[in-house]
Amino acid sequence: MKILVTGANGYLGQGIVKHILDYGNQVVAADFKVDHIDARADRRECNLFEIEDPYSYFGKPDVLLHLAWRDGFVHYSDAHVGDLPLHCQFIKKFAESDVKTIATMGSMHEIGFFEGSINENTPCSPITPYGIAKNALRQFAAMLCKQKCRNFLWLRGYYIVGNSQYGASIFSKITAAEKEGKVEFPFTMGQNQYDFINYEDFCEQVARAVGQNSVLGIVNICSGRPEKLADRVERFIKENGYKIKLKYGAFPDRPYDSKAVWGNDKKIQNILQSV
Repeated sequence: MKILVTGANGYLGQGIVKHILDYGNQVVAADFKVDHIDARADRRECNLFEIEDPYSYFGKPDVLLHLAWRDGFVHYSDAHVGDLPLHCQFIKKFAESDVKTIATMGSMHEIGFFEGSINENTPCSPITPYGIAKNALRQFAAMLCKQKCRNFLWLRGYYIVGNSQYGASIFSKITAAEKEGKVEFPFTMGQNQYDFINYEDFCEQVARAVGQNSVLGIVNICSGRPEKLADRVERFIKENGYKIKLKYGAFPDRPYDSKAVWGNDKKIQNILQSV
């Protein structure tokens, strides 16, 4: 397949592009900058939203994998709602082209406050601008794909564990603090339970999902099990041989975070086991 990956120079995009290439697919990788993208890809430095006919411009790909999104870890950023019309228009251009599949990166924050296992039928009631905007894009993309008879894939991401210091997750922040020589990291009590998935596993699941067209709709990119935040962070520190210590209770839990939430991994496991 020829797969267009937007936001390819970002933390997630870099690993996802590599895995898609490793599976023998051709990748057109687009972003404002392309300096961290695998050299095997056809790298395009551009502003997606300024291209009149992106389907033709990017060489008529079979699949659009739309990762591009600003301020993903800043849940109350004005960019989420402000950029939403641009994302919708970009998706619309592809729905009206001859692309076969439109796949977009989602987030468990679309769900809002919820406790338990999330599947594709779990109702969404987002309570942050990030979750609201992502959920609106999901609904818009699903409607367009149904109207235009395109394959629809919504890849709902959970909590990614990686030791890059350049990401915006708690794990990236701990890595950056360790490299700066800090001895303590301010932390909550860490009792909430989430679905944690290692970076490489996350990238593999996304790559495998967009490389097939049998399992469609909402697919959780997840481990399928809950784990206490404190336990996972302590294990992360030990796995990487860090010396930094957690300062428990320095921050309160965010009021919109669930006490225990995780993804149902049935669909992604079907994809992984079918290849």
